[in-house]
Amino acid sequence: MASRDIDSMDWSDDIPLGEAESRQAWIAFGVLVAATVVCYGNMLAFTSTYWSNDLYSHGWIVPLIGAYLFWDRRRPLVETETLDRWIGVAIVTVGLVVRLGASWNNNNFFDRLSFIAVLLGICLIVGGRSLLKWAGPAFAFLVFMFPFPYQIENTFLLKLLGWASWASTVILQTLGVGAVKVGQSIKIDSLDTPLMVAEACSGLRMLTVFGAMSVALALLVDRPWWDRLAILVSAIPIALASNIIRIVSTGLLFMAFPDAQNEGTLHSVIHDGAGYAMMIIGMGLLFLELGILSRLTVPVEADDYAAGSPVPA
Repeated sequence: MASRDIDSMDWSDDIPLGEAESRQAWIAFGVLVAATVVCYGNMLAFTSTYWSNDLYSHGWIVPLIGAYLFWDRRRPLVETETLDRWIGVAIVTVGLVVRLGASWNNNNFFDRLSFIAVLLGICLIVGGRSLLKWAGPAFAFLVFMFPFPYQIENTFLLKLLGWASWASTVILQTLGVGAVKVGQSIKIDSLDTPLMVAEACSGLRMLTVFGAMSVALALLVDRPWWDRLAILVSAIPIALASNIIRIVSTGLLFMAFPDAQNEGTLHSVIHDGAGYAMMIIGMGLLFLELGILSRLTVPVEADDYAAGSPVPA
């Protein structure tokens, strides 16, 4: 099956700005973004305190990945329609109003969302829909550095804890291990203490991490939209599968090294090592999936498509 690469044709009707105009526009863009960061400084500082929590310890790297996405997807600035600028002004205005209301009511969720909205509005003001199209996803990606709302976090956390405990117990039993699920822990016959499925092992953290990785990969790869959609959707099963592998492998290693049940160096090596291994496994599965998808569909160059060249089967 072949697919047409549309991205290379999306910019043909845009008129690039001259060198002087482009420089002025970039300066204005930088000033507006910097002013927004300063305006939201207290919110960003408060958000960074969550990054010491195991569930959100990945948060610090999200802005770095977002910056790379911005750089990798960059395009020349083009002439902007007046309507786009006014729409951008409206979005920024609404975002700042929401910011004031959220701050007054101590609603961190809407405060954080308004930060993303203001950045997207700035894209429209400076570069119109063209800038929003390629820079918007990089700014929207910053949502992964924010913690989940309390209600959503608790709901997902309890469900993921239950699923992880149940699935891990079933796999251990299938492997011939005497194991019983007791609440959010697993009682293994040969272990003195139950294997606790902690919040950090629930899968919520991995779901967020692999979600961010999948979005970044989908934005970076030059593939048709259905390949990118498949990458996004696969983040959920990959995160859950990797997390279950972590719990099962931890239980088996504790059985092989009984002394590791007690807090100490060996315990940390096994527990933390399983966590790092889970990241490697998840990333490997993502890239394996990308490799399979790259063999199922073959992109067709835009020039070939426009010239009416036959599409390879």
